[in-house]
Amino acid sequence: MAIFSKTCEYAMRAVFYIAQRSHAGYKVGSKEIAEHINSPEPFLAKILQKLSREGLIQSAKGPNGGFYFDAASLNRPLADIVTAIDGNEIFIGCALGLSYCSESNPCPLHEDFKKIRNRITRMLQNTTIGKFNMGLIKEKFTLNK
Repeated sequence: MAIFSKTCEYAMRAVFYIAQRSHAGYKVGSKEIAEHINSPEPFLAKILQKLSREGLIQSAKGPNGGFYFDAASLNRPLADIVTAIDGNEIFIGCALGLSYCSESNPCPLHEDFKKIRNRITRMLQNTTIGKFNMGLIKEKFTLNK
């Protein structure tokens, strides 16, 4: 079970892969990223364009081009990736997907889900891309089997 859309999952995995390769001084193309995160390349290319437009990753054209990270981008929270791809629904949305659910008009799951949603929000806002990148570099985490 996943809490993010498939698009957001690919975006996060791509960001982590790019950050890991950038640490080693490389710029990577969409084909390499797609192969290493098990994503369809044409779909991933659109995601990477969006992430680049949002300033979450950098890109360079040409024979030595590709996607990469600068030091400042590593300090961005994971919440920025989620918001860029899926919007803010995970941070404010109803567990049942009801548009009218609110504090004044709660659904049956409102109070319990609000606690879970708030913990997820804090985790995504307080965890930087760089934190996960260090885990990948030290091989504490993996993006692919």
